[in-house]
Amino acid sequence: MRVGVEVGGTFTDLVVVGDGAIKVAKVPSTPLQPDIGVMDALAAADLNLLDIEEMVHGSTVATNAVLERKGGRVGVIVTTGTGDIFALQRHDRTAIYDLHYRKPAPVIARSDICEINERLAADGSIIQALDEARLDRVIGAFLTSAPFDAIAVCLLHGYANPVHERCVSEAIRRYQPDIPVTLSSDVSPEFREYERASTTALAAYVQPVIAGYLSRLTDKLQAAGFKGRFSMMQSNGGRMPASSMAQNAIAALFSGPAAGVIGAMGVAARSGFKNIITLDMGGTSTDVSLISNGRPDLAPQTMIDGLPVRTPVIDIATVGAGGGSIAWADDGDLLRVGPQSAGAFPGPACYGRGGTKPTITDAHLIRGTMRSLSFVGGSIAVDHDAAAAAFAELSVHMEMSVEKLADSAIRVAEGNIVRAVQQVSTERGLDPRDFILVPFGGAGPLHAARVAEDLGIRTILIPLNAGVLSAAGLLMSDYVHYRSKTERLQLHESAIGNVKAILLALRQEAEAYMEEIGITDNLRFEYVLEMRYVGQAFELSVALGGELETLTYSAIFEAFRAAHHRVFEFSKPPQDPAEIVSYRVGIKSHAAKFPELANSDAGANDELDSINLIEGGTSLACKLAKRDQINATGITGALLIEDGTSTVYIPPGWHVLKDQAGNLIAKYHG
Repeated sequence: MRVGVEVGGTFTDLVVVGDGAIKVAKVPSTPLQPDIGVMDALAAADLNLLDIEEMVHGSTVATNAVLERKGGRVGVIVTTGTGDIFALQRHDRTAIYDLHYRKPAPVIARSDICEINERLAADGSIIQALDEARLDRVIGAFLTSAPFDAIAVCLLHGYANPVHERCVSEAIRRYQPDIPVTLSSDVSPEFREYERASTTALAAYVQPVIAGYLSRLTDKLQAAGFKGRFSMMQSNGGRMPASSMAQNAIAALFSGPAAGVIGAMGVAARSGFKNIITLDMGGTSTDVSLISNGRPDLAPQTMIDGLPVRTPVIDIATVGAGGGSIAWADDGDLLRVGPQSAGAFPGPACYGRGGTKPTITDAHLIRGTMRSLSFVGGSIAVDHDAAAAAFAELSVHMEMSVEKLADSAIRVAEGNIVRAVQQVSTERGLDPRDFILVPFGGAGPLHAARVAEDLGIRTILIPLNAGVLSAAGLLMSDYVHYRSKTERLQLHESAIGNVKAILLALRQEAEAYMEEIGITDNLRFEYVLEMRYVGQAFELSVALGGELETLTYSAIFEAFRAAHHRVFEFSKPPQDPAEIVSYRVGIKSHAAKFPELANSDAGANDELDSINLIEGGTSLACKLAKRDQINATGITGALLIEDGTSTVYIPPGWHVLKDQAGNLIAKYHG
């Protein structure tokens, strides 16, 4: 058996694959001790852990550690004169009209920063060498000044030459051999000082949390009899052995959302779709991503709670519109939804765990688009009266009925999702109408049709067991590792030899790392350059096709011009010089295939039950079906489809059928 377990903000999902069959489980998450939720999911699936050959895990542990400021206490060592880098940050404002705007709070206290005398030039040459005797005294005093859980080292221009950072690491080891040490030259060997420092500090900040979590979980799994391979999802859409992830915790920052994207790509490809927009709506948030020609865009940098993280990550936009998102009225009495969430505990009011705030899950129960028996296959009892009571106070304030308010809250949430989709499509020069929408997560299929209508998308693909697709995506993922380097080089014909040499060196480093952790089969490579026109301040990621040995100047330059035109709607004449700023090499090892799903045909459509729900403030007659009642002929909405892990809403104007791959395909016909 192969098992994928994904810990979300509200539910922990599990998918088991064995002998061509698929089994799923869904249990409430345990935010304070997520490893308990993992073991609960294994128990709910009634698995013998001795039979599990491989387990792949995705988790929000690293994300929550940053958002909740519950990471370890980190001491940071920097070059003299740069100690205020975390406070200064960048001179931009993410909310330009907010009179009370404050920069994001750093995870490092100013008192936990130590400056040392050394200096490198931008090319890596040594301007001021380290005095090792003085260094030992400074390091010794710093390590005894506070009970640090980890140390981060980020010296000026350390990306160009790691010699001083390695000396500092050796000095730390002489005093405290067991303390985790994170070097910027290992974590983010790229230029831009603040982004590199932020990434290094965050990596050290979550290191004790991830290492401790994986240690506890591994101990529990082994005590229960698990002897198979254990790996963890990374933000870049690939996985790595859990033992190596414990040493590179920052790579797990967005492992859950990345797994969903990989799962959506896998199921869509089986139906012949390569251009998709994913819509992952869970209990806390909604994540959307755009896949073009079967490949996700990898962003070289992302943000978490306003802090930059310079590491390859699948380009995902997140908005606070999940099932647990809270509806509220702002100062202008406008209805808002999120980003505040009821989370796993107390959760939506209808769960009966003490929640009293009106949430989107409560709204669906009131509106009728979710039924009591459809919550996790009926395993969770829900209270309609508690949901209505949660909306009562707000309905009086907004002067509308509870039913109409619930319907309005859902439409506001859908508006938030539409704007998130636009971030990854129209704002990147891509038309969402050229893509199909793939919704998943417990609530994604409920909102997909109305979101698609607002965007002009006319086709939706709903996977089997959409509510646990992220867990399935874990089992579809490859082993992936990236190496990067900053070295500024103006692109011209005679520079191709240098470009190939740098990429080859990174490839050899990546191969050596994979061999070190025991992954040597089915390896393939990808090459990415960060490029810009000479004189520009920021660069674009340019993916290179083909083999490294056959790489040419014209291929690189034309790929850059195409990328620049797609984003900015113009490209300069060929004689205008371009330059390469950074290089990235990815190495992948194919994982085992996910089994094909048997396509069961349906019974007679005329036997479907009928219910009434509220939409647009009025009552709407709606057919009710189980997923296996949808066949190749299909049914026209309004239709509510229940498949155990999620509910699918097909409004009037849409027709849904099941294709040969077992996916539901809904098309809009107006």
